[in-house]
Amino acid sequence: MSEREPWQWDEAVWRGHVQRVRAGRSLRPASWPGGAQAAVALSFDSDHETIPLREGETGPGKLSQGEYGARVGAPRVLRLLERYGVPATFFMPAVSALLHPNEVRSYVGAGHEVGMHGWIHERSMLLSSAAERELALRSADTLEKLTGDRPVGIRTPSWDFSDHTLAITRELGLRYDSSLMADDEPYELLADGEPTGVVEIPVEWIRDDAPYFTMDRHASVRPYTPPRQVLEIWRDEFDLAYADGGLFQLTMHPHVIGHRSRLIILTELLAHIAGHPDVWFATHAQVAAHVRAAPAASAAPAASGS
Repeated sequence: MSEREPWQWDEAVWRGHVQRVRAGRSLRPASWPGGAQAAVALSFDSDHETIPLREGETGPGKLSQGEYGARVGAPRVLRLLERYGVPATFFMPAVSALLHPNEVRSYVGAGHEVGMHGWIHERSMLLSSAAERELALRSADTLEKLTGDRPVGIRTPSWDFSDHTLAITRELGLRYDSSLMADDEPYELLADGEPTGVVEIPVEWIRDDAPYFTMDRHASVRPYTPPRQVLEIWRDEFDLAYADGGLFQLTMHPHVIGHRSRLIILTELLAHIAGHPDVWFATHAQVAAHVRAAPAASAAPAASGS
């Protein structure tokens, strides 16, 4: 066996893996626009039919589960966001956008951002650099054609961030990524220790609806957590972000959160947030633009990996 096991790696090897993509300086700003106490960035990954298509599953059953997101979930989400006057970011695989072009235009028409989310929700870690790059370029071109604007941010499908993703992100001139988890607050990405200028708006599985509510009848994946308990988790996440003067970022999916018993918790969460004064609701692009330009908070935590 030619490949050495991890416990056999020299320090240069394991240190090189760790340092390839790393959190740099904190971009937590000294203040939010308008003197807001906290920022809230809601996002929705409009995957729809691309989840089964990625796996080569073409049966009507699985495809209909994704179709629900476009047919029912997304319109419900849009109505809720309009009710509260909240902008959001919709990360959409290009194939999903091609299947539902009017949906993409409805996002833009309502003042929301559309960001990149792969071609067919592919697994980036399984792709060559050339294949990942070609799909990214194709995706950016497709979204630009459908929306009229070149996307400025990316969320990798399933947050699957390969050794090549950051270089491709920089080649595309994207301003931010939202796939990594090294902080609660925005930070700058480093490539082999060098600053890139790319803003990371970090995600976390605890702030994602899919781990709580996904169901696969052929596997052990089950929605074990009652929706009201998820509401408590998300409300606590917001409350502490508000107390800290930081960012509350949330990831959802129309085919997941769009169901009645799930959408009610988002409704109650928005009512809870709206009950707090001085909250800045923003798209991910707006957050990235602000933290790039604003002075950093003096009490920002030090970056790891030093």
